[in-house]
Formats: sequence, C-alpha cells, structure tokens
Amino acid sequence: MNIPIGWIIAMGCALGGYALHGGHIMVLWQPTEVLTIVGAALGTMLASNTPTNLKATLSALGGAFKSSGAVKQFHLNLLCLMFEILQKVKRDGLMSLEADIEEPHASPIFEKYPDVLADHHLVDFITDYLRMMLAGALDLVQIESLMEQEIEVHHIEGHIPVNAVTNVGDGLPAFGIVAAVMGVVHTMGSIGLPPAELGKLIGAALVGTFLGILLAYAFVSPVAKVLEQKLNSSSRAFLAVKAILLASLNNFPPAAAIEFGRKVLFSDQRPSFTELDEGTKAVKGK
Repeated sequence: MNIPIGWIIAMGCALGGYALHGGHIMVLWQPTEVLTIVGAALGTMLASNTPTNLKATLSALGGAFKSSGAVKQFHLNLLCLMFEILQKVKRDGLMSLEADIEEPHASPIFEKYPDVLADHHLVDFITDYLRMMLAGALDLVQIESLMEQEIEVHHIEGHIPVNAVTNVGDGLPAFGIVAAVMGVVHTMGSIGLPPAELGKLIGAALVGTFLGILLAYAFVSPVAKVLEQKLNSSSRAFLAVKAILLASLNNFPPAAAIEFGRKVLFSDQRPSFTELDEGTKAVKGK
C-alpha cells in the first residue's frame, strides 16, 4: 500500500510546486513524449530479458503491491512446523518422516500450516534436506555447504526482477533526454514560426526530460527497492530453516534448534520468545 501513497505524494508535490510557480498543468500533458519514453523503456525491458525473466518480473511486480503484514505470523508458523518435524524425529526417528517428505501436500504436519505449504520453494528446500538427512549420504559440513549454495542461487534468481526493474528506472532519464532532443529537432525545423509558437514547442520538448526523471526516481526506482526488500525478507525463512536443521544435526533438542532459527530472522519479523513458546506448547498439546 505504501507504493501508491508514495506515488501520489511525489506526483502531488511535483505538480503542486509547478502550479504554485504559476505553471499551467495541462502544458505538461504531452502524449507523444509519454509514448516515446514509456515505449522505449518497455521495449528495452523486453529486449534485455528472456521470457522466463519477464514472467518472473511480472509475477514479482504483483507481489510488490501486497502488504507484508503477515510475515511475522508466517515465520511463527514456519518455526512451529520445524518444531513439530523435529519433535516427530526425536519421538519416532527420521524414517517416520518419509511419507511427509515425499508428499508434503498430503502430510498431516504440513497441512496444518497452509501459508508455509503455499511457498513451494521453501517446502522443497525443507523436504530436500530432510531427505538427505534421512539418506545419511552427506555429513554436516557437506550439507551446510550445499545449503549455502542453494540459498545463494535462490537469492540470485530473486534478484532477476529487481535488476530488470532497476534497469528500466536507470534508463528512463536517458529516454527522457531522447524525447527532449527529438522535440528540439522538431523545434529547429519550425524556426520560422512566431516566438509564441516556438516557446510552446520548446516547452513540450523539455517536458520529456521532466517526465523521464520523474518516472525514474519517483515511480520505478521505489518499486525496485521494495522488490529488493521483499527478497531479503523472504531469504530469511531459508536461513532460519538452515540454522534449525544444522542445529538438529548437532544434536540440539527441538526447542533449542528452533531458537537458532528464530535468531536469524529480522527483528521486526521475528516472533518473540514468548510467542514462539506458546506456539510450540500448542504443537505439543496437539
């Protein structure tokens, strides 16, 4: 919700300041300048990304406008899920997880946490490493190294939409200059017109520079920043799972292992010790 509000404030202040100087708002409406700038930006974005990257970018843009208010509850559910998994391992052994790992969407444990289950990347991450632990083919150091590499790959993939939107934002001022130069060329070709008419043409050309800079720094760049912040936030869940599983492999009891995961979460998105304690007690009660 912050993005539209920020856009309104930025546009309102820019146009308001112009109007207070005595400028005429409608002079700024130059459809041909908008066509040149926005069309060139979209065309460049299309040319510089693969279809897979474009699909990922469009998907991420939809998420940029969604509220992140439920992140703390999501993390609490994730920690409770991991606690329940470790409790089952402690009680019944690793082999008891085989059915849950192979069919997480049919697992009684995973089904209790639908928001976590909806994140298939995170679920795959959890089940893949539980499967490795079950197979016993890798030691602690190898599993930790593999986790770090996979999280790095996830982070690189997550940066694809961030980079795509950032590149569009970086290019908009240049496309604004392109539109302005084209307007100046048109003006020079009309040098025989009266001064009043030439002034209108020059003003229309300068609008291109204004629009390119405004769209870049007030509209597109903030979206790229939000995408990056959401990516960093989502990566915390993977790091929490990593910390929990490694702590479990180091023979920490479930309650202590979960605390390892809680500590790597951002402070404003981390359930408190009391909240986590109440959540794990509820799990035990079930």
